Amino acid sequence: MDGFKKRLNESVQLKLSVSLSLTILAIALVAGIFSFVSAFDEAHELQDDMLRQIAALFDRQHLPLVHLGDDGRANDSDEESRVIVQYLTAGNKMALKGDAGAPLPLPVTLPDGLHTHEVNGEPFRVLVKTTSSGERIAVAQETGVRDEIARDSALRTLMPFLILVPVLLLIVANLVRKMFRPIAALSAEIDQRAEQELHPVEEGHLPAEVRPFVVAINRLLARVNQSMETQRRFVADAAHELRSPFTALSLQAERLAEADMSNLARGRLMTLRRGIERGRSLLDQLLTLARAQAALDRPKSFVSIQHLYRRVLEDLMPLAEARQIDIGVEGEQDARVWGNELDMMAVVKNLVDNAIRYTPDGGNVDLSVTTDEGRAILRIQDSGPGIQVAERERVFDPFYRTLGSDQVGSGLGLSIVKAIADRIGAEIQLGFSDEVERSGLCVCVRVPLAGAVQEPPQKSA
Repeated sequence: MDGFKKRLNESVQLKLSVSLSLTILAIALVAGIFSFVSAFDEAHELQDDMLRQIAALFDRQHLPLVHLGDDGRANDSDEESRVIVQYLTAGNKMALKGDAGAPLPLPVTLPDGLHTHEVNGEPFRVLVKTTSSGERIAVAQETGVRDEIARDSALRTLMPFLILVPVLLLIVANLVRKMFRPIAALSAEIDQRAEQELHPVEEGHLPAEVRPFVVAINRLLARVNQSMETQRRFVADAAHELRSPFTALSLQAERLAEADMSNLARGRLMTLRRGIERGRSLLDQLLTLARAQAALDRPKSFVSIQHLYRRVLEDLMPLAEARQIDIGVEGEQDARVWGNELDMMAVVKNLVDNAIRYTPDGGNVDLSVTTDEGRAILRIQDSGPGIQVAERERVFDPFYRTLGSDQVGSGLGLSIVKAIADRIGAEIQLGFSDEVERSGLCVCVRVPLAGAVQEPPQKSA
């Protein structure tokens, strides 16, 4: 019971349905009682009118008075529902209780009119009338029969209530559910949005009572979007402004390397140049992340995956050769996907760069592409340590790096990949290259497919 009260307090739809149902039931109960009582009384009035009409008929037509105990009674007549017509005389009092054919022992002192009189322990409704000839007659009927007839008539009056009230409750519940359907659809639409989808909620199809709430949500979305845009602009501007000092430092370090200096000084200069290069790489990745998080329209062009693989291998092949890593593309299948070439290039390059950096010397990195259910599946596998299941959600956070990693990096590569994937509607899945040994990293990127490439693909190595 407490759980139902909690749900009732939390749900406006349930509260409205229960309130309307209880109101309908209460009104139906009152109306049913009123209808039953009215029909019951009206049936009694009709039966009283029938007694009056029978008395008037005998008075006008001067019919002989017989009761149902005479030979003229129908053999199959209902003894309980009979109407008795008799003279009201003193001799009626001498009738025996067990003689069903005898007149009712009614007192002669009964005045004209309708009376409820008990005869031999049974209540009767009796009409006493003085005829035009001066004789007094009594028309009587058992009260129990009259009540049963009246009750049946009243119950038949209640049948529409008993049938229609449950139907009305179902209709009300269905109407309430339909009225709240736009709100449920609005909730589902907002819940399915990605983090970067901050466009206003359409309010034209919503009820007037919900529109102020939607307007407030749209204003909040606008403020959040403006705040995020300001943050992205700040990161992009800061990274852009820092490029010039880092470039100047790099040039000064190159000039300084040409000067004569001791081995100790030259070693320290090399450390300084590596630090400057890491700073420049971090700035480039910050700019790439800022662009990836920007709310840009989806491009209406398609990109060849094999073409991207070739370009990435051309850029990163020196890094792989320096560590004697076997890198190449498996298979000749190609696919075209919807996307911006720079975005797709950033996705593949960051994934391959991570694979090379985290693969031990002499290892291997394999690239491949397949198609399945309208999507291209980009797969990058390496023979490195892989990413444990517990860390697979965290690795997409900016600046997060796996525990125990001795590689130099900014921790932004997978964040850039995730931001671009969310914007173009792609899905990222992380797994082990070797599920048995639970080693190596296998990254699958499922991108909406634009169509198969017509030109014959070339194998890269």
